[in-house]
Parts: sequence; structure tokens; C-alpha cells
Amino acid sequence: MGAAAELGTGLKAALALQLLLPLILVGLFRILDWSGPNALALTLMAAASPISGAPALTIMLGSDPAPALRQLVIGTALLPFTALAVLAFAPGLEEASTVLVVAARLLAVIGVVASIAFALRASVLKELSAQYLTAIDGLSAATMALVVVGLMFAVGETWRTDPRAVVETAALAFAANFGLQIVVSFAALRLGRRNLAVALGVTAGNRNIALFLAALPGTETDAALLFIGCYQVPMYLTPLLLGGWYKSATKPTP
Repeated sequence: MGAAAELGTGLKAALALQLLLPLILVGLFRILDWSGPNALALTLMAAASPISGAPALTIMLGSDPAPALRQLVIGTALLPFTALAVLAFAPGLEEASTVLVVAARLLAVIGVVASIAFALRASVLKELSAQYLTAIDGLSAATMALVVVGLMFAVGETWRTDPRAVVETAALAFAANFGLQIVVSFAALRLGRRNLAVALGVTAGNRNIALFLAALPGTETDAALLFIGCYQVPMYLTPLLLGGWYKSATKPTP
């Protein structure tokens, strides 16, 4: 609540990244007559909200995690509504009944989990000690590791039969993730928002595609699992491979 003055900026950023960007991609794919698993995966990636680990990544990059957490909350809250608009035009998902069911499932999943989280924060975890924080960090890390291992099973299966497809898909995932991070953080700098450059870059490139797996029919997402698995790699290599970029980009000018 103390950052209410930044709510407008966060809202604009979320709408630009989760609504405008995927709609532009859908239009571009139609013009190029490009469809298939990677086209769908890129659309879902662009429409997804930031990953829950975005604040932790900003800390590892030496920046304030609060703006990243704000984008995570705003983006996740808006997701069922922005996804409704995007999926209505996404290739292979044009049926109104499918889109409405997906949006309803997203709203249910996010609503239930967020309600439980806020209830726990207001009751059991009202006063967070250092021990509690350490335990939560450990549980978060373990959960994220399990999710990553689960999402990457398609990579191992495909590598045994078609390693070239894995390499090409991984290159696409790195380009999409790191490309968005660099472009958005650079745009924030050009707009005079140096304090938000790291947070906006990290949340722009690292998206929670896994949420769509809980809402979309398996027949639609199975083909995109290779991209989703490869996409986990650049997410967790962000501090290592883009640390130099963020450090130089946010360094105050003398």
C-alpha cells in the first residue's frame, strides 16, 4: 500500500506486456502464416504473468525486489482477464467455449491460492521471524526446483530422438527471454525509470507459463512442452548471464 503511487506504472507495464505484446505476436504470426507448437508457446509466454521467483532474481542482481513483487501481484491478478482477450485470437484456441473455460480455470486457481496466501499472512504468518523467513525461502526454492524438473521432462525425451529440435527450441527460448529483458530494461532507462529497470526487465522476460498448464486442455499444451521445458533454463541463468548487462545499464552516470 505504501507504493500506491507506483500502481499506475505497474498497471501500464502489465497491460503492455501481458496484453499488447501477445496480441502483436498473434497478429505477426498470422501475417507470416506461422503456426504450430512454438507459435503457441511464444504466445502463452508473452501472455503469462511474471514468475514467483522474480523478486528473488532481482535481489540476486543487486536490485530492490519490491517493484518486481508489485509486478508479480498486479500481473497475476490481471492474468485471467488479459488471457481472455489474448486466447480469443491465439492459434488453435479460437473457440469461445474453450477460451471462457481457460479464463475461468485461471481465475479459480489464482483466486483460491491467493486467498489462502493472504489468509496465512494475516493469521499464522502475521509476524515473520528470521527463522520463518529462512523456512519460507527454503520451501520456495525446493518447490521451484520440483516445478523445473517436472516441466523439463519433455526436453530429455526429445533429446534422445531429436537433439536438433531441442537445440533450436532452446535458442528460441533464450532469444525470447533475454531479448525481452534487455529491450524492456533499456526502455525503462530511456524513460528515466532507472530504479525500475531491473525489476521490469526481469518480470518481462521471466513468465509463469506453467499457470496455463493448469487451465488449458492437455491436447493444446502437449506440443508446447518442449519450449516450456527449454524456457526454464534462461530463467535460472538470468543472474549469471545478464548480471553484467543490468550492472552496466543501471550504473549511475558520473
